[in-house]
Amino acid sequence: MADDLFPQRQNRVALGVVRGEVPQVYLAENVEVLGRLLALHVVARTPAKKVGVSASTIREALLEERWGDAVLEWMSATDNVVDGYDDEHVWTEERLDRDFADFELRLSPLFQDPPPTD
Repeated sequence: MADDLFPQRQNRVALGVVRGEVPQVYLAENVEVLGRLLALHVVARTPAKKVGVSASTIREALLEERWGDAVLEWMSATDNVVDGYDDEHVWTEERLDRDFADFELRLSPLFQDPPPTD
C-alpha cells in the first residue's frame, strides 16, 4: 500500500554491509527495517563477552527498540563497521530491458570517443 502512495520508492531497498574478512550483506525494504534487521541478526547474536561493559547499554537499546543506537554502540564496542545505504535501486528485467540497455550503452563514455589506433 505504501508503494502505491509513494511510487518513487518502488524497486528501492536499503542495504547494510557489515565489514569483515568476509563481509555480510543485508537487504531490507527500507532503512527502518534494515536497522531492526541488523540489531536482531548481527548485534543481538554477539556474545556479551565480546562487547564487554557495553553489553548493558546495547541490551537496553535493543529492549527499547532503539535499533540504530544498538548498532552504533555495538560498532564502538567491537570495532566493527557497518555501512548503510538507503534508497538503492533494485534492477529488474522490466527496468533494464534490452531497449533501455541498448540506449544506455550508446550514451556511455566507452561509445563516445573513437577507439584508439595503434
